[in-house]
Amino acid sequence: MIQPVILEKLETLPESLQIEVLHYIEFLAERYIEKSIEPEVQQKKRQAGLLKGKIWMAADFDAPLEEMKDYM
Repeated sequence: MIQPVILEKLETLPESLQIEVLHYIEFLAERYIEKSIEPEVQQKKRQAGLLKGKIWMAADFDAPLEEMKDYM
């Protein structure tokens, strides 16, 4: 197993670095837990045409604005 090797190497480090290793382990654990919980949320796929007929654009959408005529 890898755990004895990790523990052996951890014991050779000074306490300040051991604390850093602990923080990193906690960071990895949180990151792993977040990824294992969220895939259900992330896997939702968008459905094309869901808002069809609910959004419209004015026919003169691209026409110049009255306020800008002095600048054109």
